[in-house]
Amino acid sequence: MASTAFPTATYRLQFRNGMTFSGAREILPHLVGLGVSHLYASPIFTAADGSTHGYDVADCNEIDPELGGEAGFVDLVEGLRAAGLGLILDIVPNHMSSGLKNRWWRDVIEWGEASPFAGFFDIDWQEPLTLPFLGAPFEEVAAQGEIVLTFDPAENRLCFSVYGQAYPLTPASWDQCLSRLPIQPARRLERLSQDAACEKWAEQRKALKFSRQEADELAQALEALSADKQLLSRLHEAQAYRLVDWRLAKSHLTYRRFFEVTELVGLRVEDEKVFGESHRLVLDLVSRGLVQGLRLDHIDGLADPAAYLARLRQAVGPDIYIVVEKILEKNETLPASWPVQGTTGYEFSASIADALVCPDGLQRLQQAFAMLGASKPYAEQLLDAKDQMLSVNFAGEVDYLARLARTCCPPGQACPPLAALQAGICALVRQFPVYRTYADRHGMEEGDEILIDEVVERARSDAASASGAAISHIIGLMKGEAAAHRREEIRRFRARFQQLTGPIMAKSLEDTLFYRFNALIALNEVGGDPEKVSGVDSFHSAMQQRVQTAPHALLASSTHDTKRGEDARARLFTLSEAPEAWLAAFARWRERLAGEAMQLPDGVAPEPQVEWLMFQSLLGMWPLPAQLDEQDEQGVSQRFSAYLSKALREAKQRTNWGDENEAYEKAVLAYANGLFEPRNADVLADFKEFAGMITASGMMNSLSQTLIKLTAPGIPDIYQGSEWSDFSLVDPDNRREVAFAAPPRTAPPATADEFAAYKAWMIARVLALRRDMHPELFTQGSYRTLSVEGPAACHVIAFERMRAGESVIVLAPRLTLGCMAQEGLLLDPALLSASSLTLPQQAGAKGFQDIFSAERVEGPQISLSTLMQTHPVALLRACED
Repeated sequence: MASTAFPTATYRLQFRNGMTFSGAREILPHLVGLGVSHLYASPIFTAADGSTHGYDVADCNEIDPELGGEAGFVDLVEGLRAAGLGLILDIVPNHMSSGLKNRWWRDVIEWGEASPFAGFFDIDWQEPLTLPFLGAPFEEVAAQGEIVLTFDPAENRLCFSVYGQAYPLTPASWDQCLSRLPIQPARRLERLSQDAACEKWAEQRKALKFSRQEADELAQALEALSADKQLLSRLHEAQAYRLVDWRLAKSHLTYRRFFEVTELVGLRVEDEKVFGESHRLVLDLVSRGLVQGLRLDHIDGLADPAAYLARLRQAVGPDIYIVVEKILEKNETLPASWPVQGTTGYEFSASIADALVCPDGLQRLQQAFAMLGASKPYAEQLLDAKDQMLSVNFAGEVDYLARLARTCCPPGQACPPLAALQAGICALVRQFPVYRTYADRHGMEEGDEILIDEVVERARSDAASASGAAISHIIGLMKGEAAAHRREEIRRFRARFQQLTGPIMAKSLEDTLFYRFNALIALNEVGGDPEKVSGVDSFHSAMQQRVQTAPHALLASSTHDTKRGEDARARLFTLSEAPEAWLAAFARWRERLAGEAMQLPDGVAPEPQVEWLMFQSLLGMWPLPAQLDEQDEQGVSQRFSAYLSKALREAKQRTNWGDENEAYEKAVLAYANGLFEPRNADVLADFKEFAGMITASGMMNSLSQTLIKLTAPGIPDIYQGSEWSDFSLVDPDNRREVAFAAPPRTAPPATADEFAAYKAWMIARVLALRRDMHPELFTQGSYRTLSVEGPAACHVIAFERMRAGESVIVLAPRLTLGCMAQEGLLLDPALLSASSLTLPQQAGAKGFQDIFSAERVEGPQISLSTLMQTHPVALLRACED
């Protein structure tokens, strides 16, 4: 499904955090100079108040006024058109904000199941809607005076005012308090509430006018009435919702949420009406030609991704570029039936690690890290993390599924006990090696059937408390083998089971184990595998497979979801080349800082594994020498502390979100901050010296990673600011404002001081070449590995892309620590001169020209010193004359 309108390179821009439509228009010259074809925008629709990312959409059909509204958006699009650029929008089909700014959700709160929007959200209406936003039980919060009755003059309604939020009361309950207010405005509201079931009631409520004095009189009278706590309780019981302690969300929640974020409620886009209403604006933008592509957030969260994608493709037509946010495990591919161009590129980042990490060095790091106390094998640690998620953070979801499974038992047939079904669900989910399967009303694909059978086999041998009957019943529902008497419930069970396996994998792996298993944190990346790398041959195989399966998918190296920036990861890759040097330095730092650690009742803080994580994290984010001064060090300290707070809680070992171990966190942060104090100047100096030892090799990795991304099969995606350098940490650090500047027109020297400028210049040069050549050369062109001969064979990645007589050859360094030139970002001249590359013969070609040095070379055998003596990388284009 190719189109000439598809992007050749995208630029990912995060709106909010200081970026608006007018700000985006100002940087268009930068994007043109860089050479991208499309701006790739984060969600632009009206979001929850204070949103820093836009994925908490409050109104799907309004462009956020805070960004510039529709007028500002259209102005940006006109600027893009004038610059010859297209636009890709990030949309969020899985969930919306569960805040009161979301009028659909607010209407559901007010009217319950009678709301016309009740079916828009995944809600279990067997009991009142739970709203877990209180700091304690309702009666306790009310007794503290935090819950009062109030009048909302903008909407002419009565509400519970809680922590500054106004939760509407259903009109049928108004009489309980209005009848006790001997004031005229109360009589008018009382008469209005008696007609609440009338079709014209909404118009009547809107037409009702109160003066400022009347509104104040109502508010004061209601506030006084709030002293009657029994009345508040009775009113609360009369609502379609229950305001409950936020801590109950883990064990009991009546709506599907995004992962474990209660502020995001699941949207039922599988319903045709919900799809139409939630996509009305975005489809209008597409039909008006304002948008050329869509990025779909969290596709695995949907009940039926295939059906959704088919409906969306039919709505937008064949020429709109569509990619999905989907995390693929190794050797996993997207379902072939999905009408999309591919993924957003997490799997590419994982493949880069295969190319740039030394497997033997990684193994040594893992051995050393295990000796610090992390003795369990990686696979067991992952199961432990899943068990924690299933038994604590997602206990409510497991209970809901178990109860639903019981309703699906055929009449007259013995049904497994609820506890056995809960255990069976946990036993199955914990054994999933991928994020989810895609069974739908038509059944299950063969590959998913095989996967499910493997999961069942492992679960049966693993499930101590889950009976075989429970697992058999659950799998029968998944495979559609159960009786048809409960079709709707079975369909819902199948969808919700598959909507659970993904969040369990994501939260167990990305947001738990990736903060525990820290042998080489550069591998702890979305879509990555911290346990192993497969080597450069595996990388080449993955790229060859991309030509066949994902030629138009994105190639990402930094995103808003990456745990650390691309240049930070590239620097940390070098630790696999010098594990003994790292171990010696780590031992020195620990010894010198031993007095900074604190002995707490639950153990020493920080523990050795956390010290390991701290120093690797700091090493990855450390500024380049040319960018560092005292002020930067202060900024580094502040960013580092914020990151550590998040990392400790994500690990969920001695502290956790919502269950903070204040003494422990305070001790760890004091240790971290102490590193920047004058008393530890010798440690920081030693740390800087070690960082300096690996910095140049890390830059070489960065340039190799970038060149490969720009030339591998697919569409390169550049995350904001990473065209210069990206040493960021996990969000929100990677969403900070960016200082934009045009890439240099001429080549800066390839040195550490000029690294950022050189990287930007290199990107612009390669993207200009992509623009000049046939676009399908870099997407569907063949991928052929080339062999370097001589001592540089294991230090240079070489491959050719070829299609329809056009050809380019890529040479990128790897494992460069200890084999670099004394000055500049170049490989050792002696290493280069003793190594060569055999240039492939192209029909009609008269040699090759390096687009960086402009040197022309002819084969067949070329010394690497000819190709890489002035630039760290080489990109050769076949010449026809």
